Amino acid sequence: MYEIFQLIHKALFFVVMLLGLAVLVRAAMGLSGKMVFAETDRKLGLFFLISNHTQLLIGLVLYLFLSPFGLKAIQDFGSDLVTNPEYKVYRKIAVEHVTTNIIAIILITIGYSKNKKTIDSAVKHKNALIFYGLGLVLLLSRIPWDKLF
Repeated sequence: MYEIFQLIHKALFFVVMLLGLAVLVRAAMGLSGKMVFAETDRKLGLFFLISNHTQLLIGLVLYLFLSPFGLKAIQDFGSDLVTNPEYKVYRKIAVEHVTTNIIAIILITIGYSKNKKTIDSAVKHKNALIFYGLGLVLLLSRIPWDKLF
């Protein structure tokens, strides 16, 4: 079960990254070219949001129930997880990966919500570039690249 969820989590990562790059490219082009925030831009943002929330749910199932690096690591190692340098790998997955990715998904959600309420296309492109860009940078900063491939 753990391997299946981990495989889904890894596969969805590539979908999230492709959508994130597409959203950022469209936002940059829209902002620099003073283009209208089109339905395509809205849908790309929505798919980026949905894929991130799906990734979060799958990740939380892994973290809370299946992974030896998640909640079990915190329970087993307690406060030593944060202070002991020997547990760096566990800390990165059990604490830093989860916390940073949740913050990233919050930023992406804020960006999508702000764009729903805004009328001006330039502001929508700017919101997408800022919030989706920050979210994507945070996501990329906490990916365990050595375990991805």
